[in-house]
Amino acid sequence: MNTSSDDSHYLHGSSPEEQDRLAKMNEMMNGLALKEMSLRFGESVLDVGSGLGQLTRGMARQVGLGTKVVGIERDKAQLREACRFAATAGESTLVDFRQGDANRLPLKPDEWGSFDLAHTRFVLEHVREPLEVVQQMVQAVRPGGRIILEDDAHDIFRVWPISPGFDRMWRNYIRTYDRVGNDPIIGHRLVSLLHQAGALPKRNTWLFFGACAGQPELFQTCVENIVGILQGVREQILKLGDFDDNAFDGCIDNFREWGQRPDAAMWYGISWAEGVRPG
Repeated sequence: MNTSSDDSHYLHGSSPEEQDRLAKMNEMMNGLALKEMSLRFGESVLDVGSGLGQLTRGMARQVGLGTKVVGIERDKAQLREACRFAATAGESTLVDFRQGDANRLPLKPDEWGSFDLAHTRFVLEHVREPLEVVQQMVQAVRPGGRIILEDDAHDIFRVWPISPGFDRMWRNYIRTYDRVGNDPIIGHRLVSLLHQAGALPKRNTWLFFGACAGQPELFQTCVENIVGILQGVREQILKLGDFDDNAFDGCIDNFREWGQRPDAAMWYGISWAEGVRPG
């Protein structure tokens, strides 16, 4: 994901474990996102916060070889991995990956106002001034061009039956966002952000993320994704004072045990909002 160094606090870092978690999450989510985008052949695309580049390359495959697709990523480690993944897949020429900040997009003068689509996912929740990012995206697309925002509203995540201590742990995780000036429920604000940035909101929906014990491989990947998220912010959660080391470890162990229940299920909705630049 792409954030500005002076306007953001990305909680999860870019350790090898986090890179692995993100790669697996992309594998779970990207097909549904691409279907929802309804990209057309020949459309130019700007992906803000391209991360490991898996979704960006998926968009590039849909719009066709030789079409302009630019991925912007601030984190050097993420950018290196994106280029490595692309090379391994034999797709190094599909995307123009660039290092840069979400609220200061590294575009050439003649690129502003030229893209058919500007997209971002899981970026706005990590910046203190998300409106600035969306304003940049609106300015990057042509009149009539689309802006797509995907992000989190962490308060809608549910598991059932309830795992001991998990609800309290998740509330603490949400608190780690606002403690650094980020918005953990920004998914609810996406349509408002489009409007405030000068776009015309056109569509609002959720993309389902989740599974149940009857889908064992997918479900265990979902469980481990949540474990990875929580372990990645362990230090920040412990600083809040509701959990000590033993309680934290116990809650994680309980959640993994919960993941073995035959009736376990989890639900989550990725917030999606789409608008167009007036012209």
